[in-house]
Amino acid sequence: MHVIEQGIDTSTMEGRAMFGMPSVLAELQRELIVVNTDDGLASARARGRAGGRRPKLTADQAELAQQPYGAHEKTVQQIADMFNVPRSTVYGHLDKTRTVLRQPKKNVKAKP
Repeated sequence: MHVIEQGIDTSTMEGRAMFGMPSVLAELQRELIVVNTDDGLASARARGRAGGRRPKLTADQAELAQQPYGAHEKTVQQIADMFNVPRSTVYGHLDKTRTVLRQPKKNVKAKP
């Protein structure tokens, strides 16, 4: 079997070794990038820098959004409209474990 583009004969031991060299070098390069990125992020954290986008809602706004959501007074869309942000932003700031359970519905008589 021949690798036509590179002229490497993979049926020989030397050909297989030459065919594997670029993949080994690519893997080494990738690992160096990962290590350098991790070092850079750790250095930034040590200087008090946080990566990523700043939150759209402040902690106070998130708490204000949590109250009507937890009490089931407003829908997520209504809360999003209050703060002029998309629903996905509101969902990201809500603590879903703090919701108040709804009262069970009253028995509605079934029609025969």
